[in-house]
Amino acid sequence: MTSYERRTTRRLMVGDVPVGDGAPISVQSMTTTKTHDVDATLAQIYALAGAGADIVRVTCNTIEAAQGLAEMMPRSPVPIVADIHYQYKLALAAIEAGVSALRLNPGNIRKEAHIKAVAAAARDAGLPIRIGVNAGSLDKDLLAKYGGPVPEALVESAMTEVRYFDDVGFHDVKISVKHSNVATMVNSYRLLADTTDYPLHLGVTEAGPPPGGLIKSVAGIATLLNEGIGDTIRFSLTADPVEEAKAGKQLLEYLGLRERSGLDLIACPSCGRAEVDVIAVAQEANDRLEALQLPIQVAVMGCVVNGPGEAREADLGLAAGKGRGHLFIKGEVVRVVPEEEMVDALVHEALLLAEEGHEARIAARDVTAADIAREERLELLSIQGDANKTEQRRAAVADVAGSGTD
Repeated sequence: MTSYERRTTRRLMVGDVPVGDGAPISVQSMTTTKTHDVDATLAQIYALAGAGADIVRVTCNTIEAAQGLAEMMPRSPVPIVADIHYQYKLALAAIEAGVSALRLNPGNIRKEAHIKAVAAAARDAGLPIRIGVNAGSLDKDLLAKYGGPVPEALVESAMTEVRYFDDVGFHDVKISVKHSNVATMVNSYRLLADTTDYPLHLGVTEAGPPPGGLIKSVAGIATLLNEGIGDTIRFSLTADPVEEAKAGKQLLEYLGLRERSGLDLIACPSCGRAEVDVIAVAQEANDRLEALQLPIQVAVMGCVVNGPGEAREADLGLAAGKGRGHLFIKGEVVRVVPEEEMVDALVHEALLLAEEGHEARIAARDVTAADIAREERLELLSIQGDANKTEQRRAAVADVAGSGTD
């Protein structure tokens, strides 16, 4: 899986989801419904769980919202974190409702007595609290002290809250220090990781809509995960929250931090050699295969000259030839089909591959496919030439390497 060592942290439980101390990194998202609308909120929670969310945060901003939480907790497929803003009594109400965890923003609930009252109640109920520091709502005294929402200000805000918790013997804590600036976010978490051993929740706040929001989130979250920092993650996108959960799950899979549970489609960027519209074919294949939720890697390549070789590690692939598509498994061509049938054939082969496995599908290959593919590859090379100028490049490298005696 990963080639680096994850940061050692304390362990806590969010419902039945372990967090920290080597537990799998979990994906979190947040509902956008009105919490008092129990059916609508539960429907979104189920959609988020289906998309890969392990934990879902739900706002608790009114008494009716707290009552809604009490009604939905026994019916939720995943642990629910109640998001508390200004009213500490709503945190107490959420605990009474049976939520799995709380999220408190130190910039919003500022009275020490109120913070300690919530921590003591969480301690007695046996549920954790995330200290959710946000650059946009830092205490004005910290902003004045540091001149802005710099990493030192965010970390001090979090650790002040930790000290209040310590005073009442509460230690089931997870921390986030979110910022909308990626570089500042990364440096804030690095500083926090050097300061405490509590588990950390990663995110770039207010990342915005895709694609920019996705790029910013990946830049910040992946950087830290690759340094072994982070125990839960959230993509804060201006989009359907289901897209947040999907993105989080995919990121963990791509980083080798979670076993693949869905499609991983790779595709070449296309070039002048391509005989088909690679972008359109890849999009159609992605849409149809993603709906099947098969845990496989599929490649869509624009030409048969290099495609099967370049994507030989993919479970299944499609390389477009002249009026035909070459289906290959682990780089071995198993079938050649007409161009108009190639996406249908790819989907059909994916289903069979998921059911039977690589060896069985390679054994069931069309025995003439490899010869047909070889002939077509040579034909295209003769027509198009070596677009990559492979032999010329190899000869030039040999000349340089062999010239002179120094």
